[in-house]
Amino acid sequence: MGVELRNESGVEVDHSSLQRVIAFGMSALRVHSDAEVAVILVDEAAMEELHIEWMGESGPTDVLSFPMDELRPGPEGGEESLGILGDIVLCPTVAAAQAEGAGHSVMAELRMLSVHGLLHLLGFDHAEPAEEKEMFGLQAEILSAFDTHEQSPA
Repeated sequence: MGVELRNESGVEVDHSSLQRVIAFGMSALRVHSDAEVAVILVDEAAMEELHIEWMGESGPTDVLSFPMDELRPGPEGGEESLGILGDIVLCPTVAAAQAEGAGHSVMAELRMLSVHGLLHLLGFDHAEPAEEKEMFGLQAEILSAFDTHEQSPA
């Protein structure tokens, strides 16, 4: 599974945990094991620049996704999707503030944002209530299954 991670944020982060949750999500969504995704962690200034340039909104945000090959989840029992998914950009300091407000760890927030970004790369959105229900439900399922998988003995 091609999950490349680059940390330009200056914040120490468990790279392996983020790579594992994305690889797990890709597998759960039937994305080919050779598909590629890049995760870039940036500081608030860099995230704000991207947020303004691509979304027309000021201030830093927690996660942005930039799809490349417009892959979609593979069909049940069918051929897995192969190609370049794209880039997920995370801002650990924004994630830290959100984690504190939500009462969980920064890594839990970053894993959630990574899965959220992955779902966006695969064409999911949450602009409409039905889309939001589907996307956030799938996000919760993947994170719950990942947590169970991580806690089970090898």
